[in-house]
Order: sequence, then structure tokens, then C-alpha cells
Amino acid sequence: MDAKLARDMWKVVEPLHAVTYFSEECRTANKEAGLKGYWMGYFGSRGAPLGAVSAGTIEATFFGFHPARVRRAVPDAWGFAPPERILAVRGEAAARAMRRAFPGIEDVAAAAAPRLHEVVLAADGGGRALFAANRGLPVPDDPVEALWQAATALREHRGDGHVALLVAEGLSGLEANVLASAVGTVSGEWLRESRGWSPEEWDAAAGALAERGLLADGEATEEGKALRARIERLTDELAAPPYDVLDAPEALHEALVPAAMALANEMPFPNPIGLPRLRRS
Repeated sequence: MDAKLARDMWKVVEPLHAVTYFSEECRTANKEAGLKGYWMGYFGSRGAPLGAVSAGTIEATFFGFHPARVRRAVPDAWGFAPPERILAVRGEAAARAMRRAFPGIEDVAAAAAPRLHEVVLAADGGGRALFAANRGLPVPDDPVEALWQAATALREHRGDGHVALLVAEGLSGLEANVLASAVGTVSGEWLRESRGWSPEEWDAAAGALAERGLLADGEATEEGKALRARIERLTDELAAPPYDVLDAPEALHEALVPAAMALANEMPFPNPIGLPRLRRS
């Protein structure tokens, strides 16, 4: 599978997964499970496949969040809602949100979930902690929940690879956020606030990037743009191999487009994820 098709798959897989962050059903499920506030719900729900891990583990695997934001939620989250309790409700809530937002999801899930699961099983879990933890969960009997879980595992597979590339380029999580905003992926202020960094910390990171020649006057230099483009290209390349197990990945992509377009309405644009709005060609 080529890198472009891998990126196209990300654009349809991500909206399926992202209902867990933005839908009312998922926020309510986190609250009812015992998690306190949005960020405890976010870190607890996304991190639950890893088990009752430390704040340091969440910081390392999620990458880019201020340690203080993480530590206000973890490890306290596990006292309010053990990972087993969270796992029992998060996929179920996501499936409810998907059914509400796209009534045709049943047919899509029946056809697409088994194929995405094939991709999940074909992927290499080496160095990909969040992906491996999600792949290790039992496949739900409900096809819609199974579709969400497969989409979740694949987005974490891509994300784990992306983090590895950022680290290899010597970028901290904060610096990666600053560079992403400088190339116009998402508003710097929104990204800074959503990840919990202060203006002073953000400016210090921008200064460090300027010393490397990646920023000038707060804007990405040609070198900075090239670095960001290279990281995105390599992210696509690392995400591509598992899809080779499919005979017709393009057909799977097309089958997921209507659901992805409907579910994208659950999230804001632009968004901190950096996902562009999906449009039919």
C-alpha cells in the first residue's frame, strides 16, 4: 500500500475513533464510570488499555501534553474508575454515538469491521505501546463497537509511529506542537491551551526551534516546513504496510467515507488532532 492511500485511510479512520473525545455519549459514559472532568475522562479512557499505569507512562505515550495536565488526572483516575470499568463502557458509548450520528453505520460495520480487524492483526506492534494495548483487547461482538475498536487501534498504530519519528528528529512534545501550529496545521493558541502549556513555555520552545533554524519570527522557515512535511510523509509510510493484507484497500476506503463524513460532524474544524475535513474527490 502506498503512503497516499495510508493517509487517505487515516482521514476516514480518525473520525470513527474521535467520537470518543467529542460525542456527548462518550463524555457522559466517562462521567458515569466515575471519572471527574473532561481531562480525567480523556486520559483515563484513552489510557485504559494500558492498565493502571503511571502519569509518566501517559506522558510518554500520549506525547505533547504538559506533565501537570496529565498528573492532575493520573493516577487518581484509576481510583475513581479502574481500567476494567472504563473499558467496559468506552466502546459501548462510542457505538451509541456512531449509531446516532450515522444511521447507516450497521451496514458499514458489518462489512468493514472484519476487514479492518485483519489490518490490525497484520500490523507490527514493536515499539507501539498504545497500539499493542488496544490490539490486545477482545474483539466486541457488536459489529459497530468492533468497527470503533479496530479504528482506534489503527489510529494509535499511526500515532505511535508518528511519535517515534518526532523523537528521532529531536523534537519534544511541546516543540512538535509549536512546529505543527507554525506550519498552519492548527491554531497555536488552541493547541497550546488544549495541551496545557503556558505562553512562556510555548515561547521558550519557539525560541529553541528558531535556534535550529526551523522558525523565524514565529513562522516556520523553509527548513521547518520541510521537516514537518518529511515527518508526515514518513508517518504515512510507517502506517501503510498493515493495509497490504487487503485485496482491495481502495474499496474499503470508499466504503468508510460516508460514515467518516457523518461522524466528522461530531468534532470541530480545525481541531487539535490536525485532521482536515474530509471531502469527496
